[in-house]
Amino acid sequence: MCSMLKDELLGLAEDPQSNEVFKSHHLDMDVLYRSGETPQGILTYTPRLVSVDFQGSLGSMSSRGTLYNDIPPVQSDVVTWTGNISTHATERRTKNLFLQSLYEEEQKRLGMENGVNGGKNDSEGEIQDKDIVECLQDGVQNWTDFSKVHYHPRSLYELTGLGMDIGEFESYGIGRDAFSEALRGEEINERLRFFMEECDHIQGIQFMVDDSGGFSGVAAEFLENIVDEYTNVPMLLYTVRSPGSYINLTSRKQTISHSLHDAISFAKLSSLCKLIVPIGLPSPSKTSRFLSIKDEKPYYSSAIYASALHSISLPFRMEPLGPSAESLYISGAVDINGVIQMLAGQARHNSVAILDVAMPAPPLSGEQVEQSLLGNLQTLTPGTADNVEDLQAVESMTVHGAIGSGGQQASVSEVKDRVQDAYENALARPMFSHLSVARCPLPIPLPFPSIFGNLVSQNGELLSSPISGSRSRGSLDVHSIPMAARLRSSAAVLPFLEKRLGNLRRFGIERVALGTEIVRSWGFGQEEVEDIGETLSKMVTTLDPRSQVSSDSD
Repeated sequence: MCSMLKDELLGLAEDPQSNEVFKSHHLDMDVLYRSGETPQGILTYTPRLVSVDFQGSLGSMSSRGTLYNDIPPVQSDVVTWTGNISTHATERRTKNLFLQSLYEEEQKRLGMENGVNGGKNDSEGEIQDKDIVECLQDGVQNWTDFSKVHYHPRSLYELTGLGMDIGEFESYGIGRDAFSEALRGEEINERLRFFMEECDHIQGIQFMVDDSGGFSGVAAEFLENIVDEYTNVPMLLYTVRSPGSYINLTSRKQTISHSLHDAISFAKLSSLCKLIVPIGLPSPSKTSRFLSIKDEKPYYSSAIYASALHSISLPFRMEPLGPSAESLYISGAVDINGVIQMLAGQARHNSVAILDVAMPAPPLSGEQVEQSLLGNLQTLTPGTADNVEDLQAVESMTVHGAIGSGGQQASVSEVKDRVQDAYENALARPMFSHLSVARCPLPIPLPFPSIFGNLVSQNGELLSSPISGSRSRGSLDVHSIPMAARLRSSAAVLPFLEKRLGNLRRFGIERVALGTEIVRSWGFGQEEVEDIGETLSKMVTTLDPRSQVSSDSD
């Protein structure tokens, strides 16, 4: 979903009919994309990405992507078997309506380049768009079902030969073993090395993992290799999970196992990066009264996460300006290392950040704008405390596409003034705050889920009265929205950390701990579990030196 938003921005920048703010976004997309060429001489522009997923997760897409043809197996002349041979192949899923439309558009484009008119009229296209949106709302099974991005052949890696289905791939220990077996780890490392070695300057690595199951173990092993090979490269880690990750636990053993998994996974992952950002909508989701989200569908929650991550990472892609230069389109550029040092490099060195988002962001006009701007930010980090006064809090906020007076896009200076006013009038202020601003709003691509309520207008302006008709609106109704996203280092994350430390002590460290056999089956001895507990304890005392976490915390 993140790549899809960036791809939409690329398309709008080249579209002569699009708004000027999309054509003059002043974002350097080469930070995340690379230029290349297929063996047939076709120029490509693909994301610098290594994606590791379960076998079968790519749906109808090949693991080699869509730009390069599959390489047929080489027939050997050596005869090693004279018996009967049977081939068992999984039937590839057929393309859904959206992917079929992408294929037809590509064929039409190639036909026009060759002087052939493929021609469908606009009314047919409009009907097709409605059918596509309807098809995706209930038909998405894999993330590739709504992806329109071309991927390099080295980007998509499937874990094969595990001898289990995704439902069994549920613990840290299983994931750790999966990475090291059958040379999978080396192959994944080699794919990353390919992208790293072609970079003139490595700003850092953004690493995302669903940490609710076995992929946390895969990620920890992968991260350990990255840290060893790229010692000085800043690492920003997002741990992401769906709203209903653990709602179907049916036994005491499952509850204990998942509690230990969460504690061990978080401690191990956080020790391998400079800054970690836990992300997970609560269930039922209460992100915004302007959104309508179906918790049971990752297609919906992933749109929220991707939009927030797209927004918070905009400063990494802003074109650099001179020391005294100002731009009408962007302000506050900062690289990955700058954000990490800002949030985790202060006096107390807290390496856990909270992610907040206002989607859509409220307008910068009307009464009580200050309260509205900060008050509409809702946390995407689970288990945090509300209304915590922290004199050492540090924040980095991004606002883009903000709407000012008269429903017009606000200027960069107007946004900066309004945000400054908001902080000055806030009851609790951070010790330090950084603001990045861009005039370019978040574009809503066609396959984006229908998550907007009927108080959101076509350009994302928040209305005082609802639009008649459907309660949910999608890409045919909403074309772009203003966004605000914030990373903050705050003591509000203490409950999140204390829960994991308390559960580890209760189920894994105490003399008669009920989960001793579970952690042993994952390959952890008692001494290593105690070290993990010490890691979590230090994270807690970093934020609250007076904290005395009870050994029976739940």
